[in-house]
Amino acid sequence: MLLTEFAPTQTIALEALAKDAELAKQVQTNLIRFGLLDPPADGKFGRFSTQSLKEFQTLMKISESGLGAQTSKALSEAKEAVALKLGNDFASRIIKYMQYKDYFVALGEKQYNIVYIEGADANGIPNDDAFNQWNDRRILIEIVSGTPKIVGNWLATTEPGDWYTQHPMNPEGAARIAFGQYKAWQVGIHGTLDGHEALVQCMAVKVYRDRNKDGRRTGDSIDEGLFGINQHWGYDMRQVGSASAGCLVGQSSQSHKDFMQLIKQDRRYQLNSGYVFLTTVIAGDDLAKTFPA
Repeated sequence: MLLTEFAPTQTIALEALAKDAELAKQVQTNLIRFGLLDPPADGKFGRFSTQSLKEFQTLMKISESGLGAQTSKALSEAKEAVALKLGNDFASRIIKYMQYKDYFVALGEKQYNIVYIEGADANGIPNDDAFNQWNDRRILIEIVSGTPKIVGNWLATTEPGDWYTQHPMNPEGAARIAFGQYKAWQVGIHGTLDGHEALVQCMAVKVYRDRNKDGRRTGDSIDEGLFGINQHWGYDMRQVGSASAGCLVGQSSQSHKDFMQLIKQDRRYQLNSGYVFLTTVIAGDDLAKTFPA
């Protein structure tokens, strides 16, 4: 059945929707379009999809208890569930850039967008992105009632330090994550000697291999897979050094604890502790060039 085929009085219970993979996929596709459900649309209508559909109905002021004619019509025809209110502040510029790149943007209270800005200060102004320095930002953005707000903005690095650049764990070279968006991290433990709670890579990401050890991506080959590219703390080190072999790292242990505390309040994690988090990695100079302050 298609969303457009609903009769005026027809309602499909959510339990029945879960058994119709094609219809479920259509509903999911629209919920993703509205920023209420993470991609991809897989036709498996479980807890996340159910929560997102109920949130959509609340936003559209629809009182149906399942998938009825009103909900179907709104899903098919509505241009947006929440109108984004974007200005020229840092959070808005990041969201504009994510839309420009056709990245997924999560909407709603306690549904956080994890974003790393490489080579930028706390206001998004590009810096020289010097090798082995903490000169990137780890950012959490929440969008409530259409307005993006930065709820966390911490010093970080998206690149390996000098130690692992010169002594790579992979013979092809140290990993440097490729800019883009990945759904690839779950809450877990990073490290063994000084193990701490972190976002641990569980799905593939793309990285550049710095075989010539020049601390740059230019000319490097791309590798894709599971490499332990975790989101952990940087041991309060003054320079990146051995704190990162290519992970997404917050400089201080306290800022990382604050990051994890917020992350675990995310409604999707609260619904399922095995939730896989999306993360977006952006070049600060490209952000500033595309959407200047």
